[in-house]
Amino acid sequence: MKYVEDVEVGEELPSVAYPLTVYRLVMAAGANRDFNSIHHNTEYARKTGAQEMYANTSFLLSSWERCVRDWAGLGAELKSIKGFRMRSFNTVDDTMWVHASVAAMADDVVTVAIRCANSKGVTVGPGTVEVSLPRKEGS
Repeated sequence: MKYVEDVEVGEELPSVAYPLTVYRLVMAAGANRDFNSIHHNTEYARKTGAQEMYANTSFLLSSWERCVRDWAGLGAELKSIKGFRMRSFNTVDDTMWVHASVAAMADDVVTVAIRCANSKGVTVGPGTVEVSLPRKEGS
């Protein structure tokens, strides 16, 4: 578990990699009930103008949450996600990375700067996740 006293502005969070396989995209679409064919059918996705099937919004939002949650632990409370904006698709057969760092701190709230990137560059964000961290006893 991460405590607010242990955090410094500029600290890098461990990056998280997501190899985007057909299996992962199909499972994510089923798990979050987004059955739009653009997320699991290459032929259909190409008919809509996309290069390939691609990750859906819920998957991408959850990737931001996972990055912050892995770093902060279960004692943290996510307060907000801001600046989430798709710039380009995260398509099958590429690897998507989530990169983040501590941008600011105010009391117990840490602002994490975050983004998704793949082999073509930034795909989602940049944005921020605000997370409230616990204090150590006696602090």
